[in-house]
Amino acid sequence: MTTDEQQQQRYRFSEAPFWELQRSYYEQLGMQAWTNDQVPQYITSNPMIGTAYAEMILGFLQDRTAEGEPEEPVIILEMGAGAGRLAFHVLQKLTELIEYAGIALPPFKYVMSDLPLKNITGWQQHPGLVPFVEQGILDFAQFDAVADGELKLIGSGTVIRPGDLKQPLLVIANYFFDSIQQELLYVDEGKIFDCEVSLRYPDNAADLTTSQVLKEIVPEYHYSRAAGYEEQAYPYHEVISHYQQNLEDTHILFPAAALACMERLDKLSGAGFVLLTADKGDHRLENWKFADPPKLMHHGSISLTANYHAMQYYFEQKGALSLFTPHHYKNLNVGCILMLKDPQAHVQTRLAYRRFVERFGPDDFFSLKMWVDQNYDSIGLQALLGFWRLGGYDAELFIQSAERISALLPDANDEELIDLQLGIQVMWNGYYPMPQKYDLALDSGLVLFEMDQYKEARWFLERSLQESDEEPVVTVLYCLAICCYELQDDAGALDYTRRALVLEPEHEEALDLLAALSEG
Repeated sequence: MTTDEQQQQRYRFSEAPFWELQRSYYEQLGMQAWTNDQVPQYITSNPMIGTAYAEMILGFLQDRTAEGEPEEPVIILEMGAGAGRLAFHVLQKLTELIEYAGIALPPFKYVMSDLPLKNITGWQQHPGLVPFVEQGILDFAQFDAVADGELKLIGSGTVIRPGDLKQPLLVIANYFFDSIQQELLYVDEGKIFDCEVSLRYPDNAADLTTSQVLKEIVPEYHYSRAAGYEEQAYPYHEVISHYQQNLEDTHILFPAAALACMERLDKLSGAGFVLLTADKGDHRLENWKFADPPKLMHHGSISLTANYHAMQYYFEQKGALSLFTPHHYKNLNVGCILMLKDPQAHVQTRLAYRRFVERFGPDDFFSLKMWVDQNYDSIGLQALLGFWRLGGYDAELFIQSAERISALLPDANDEELIDLQLGIQVMWNGYYPMPQKYDLALDSGLVLFEMDQYKEARWFLERSLQESDEEPVVTVLYCLAICCYELQDDAGALDYTRRALVLEPEHEEALDLLAALSEG
């Protein structure tokens, strides 16, 4: 089909070509889609939200023990696991919590899933994830949320079919429901209309990358009566009827694919499911009133707004309990849907949501981070350390504040220096390298060098040299020479000094050090 023919053709919104382009984008790039945040990941994959989810999962495991199911394993399925960072943080925090609690809990297995095989290959090779595989608590699956009705685990070879699970399935879906097919409906005067879409492509579409086409494509909407949605036979008739009665002159992104996906997953267990989800998505009906046609939000791929209201309403009619914050979200709406026989009995799960999402959660943290990002120059070290702890000693926070930390070191007291040194070690142990290369070892080593922590600084700076593909910087070589000198390793100091002088023969400090070493 030519571009002109494509531009004239009308499609049902859920069948528009941009969905196939979206799929191709991820299949072509794999984990490289998250290089330099082409596709946003930080807001839904940082240690803060990983800790919140780990606390809720721990609460759920406690609840299952109280329900008399202490031995049956719990499957935790993450859909659209993408770069893998969320799974890493959840598993790291969850295993820490379980070890700390020291209580009997059901066994669990975390299953990372996605459609592109490149992502799964990347996870299998990632040094941050391999230890969890070796512990037997992590597996992988290629899963098509729009079609698949069973779960095939790649590592163990297990196939989970409808009815196989004795425990409820625990599902994680972050930045997921906004990126899979949705219907677009128009509601007015008690009637439902299909919003069909035609697409205007850029003139040079054939010469553009998939991402560029997605960015330049312009949707145009056309309306046709769609009485089929109003019929009793339509699977989600109750939700549609609710919209007919309560909305007018508004466009609704309807998550038929998401609802069908959760219903298929629900069939895997006779005990229901728990959904932990975070997205740009509204659960309040008033936020869907008088809505204009949606815009395709571009960030490498495209996304829309998730309709959490439809999901909440539909599953609540079937007996679910939905947890969303009473306050309004700004950037990320974090919800929990308990589609269980007795959701109220899952007290620890509900309490964990209250403590780690409702009271102060990932959206609140991200709002604070946006403010901190703009005010590093005026923040004191104690405040920086406090925010860093709040964020789970996240590497991104350290990278962004390293220059400010360096400026504050001369006036730091002993307690602050000790806490900073401890934080660097905790951060390193919880660091998940992304496709883009941050030289965290270099930043850590230089800060520790300025703190006169020569042993630790040497370890990090040598790690930086080992992992870098670029020619060493003279400053790093000189710092390593000083570290060795202070640690009474004269041979190492001499080696690094000579290497520094090869790069910069007139480096005065290196020449002085060479002279001192030669005299010694």
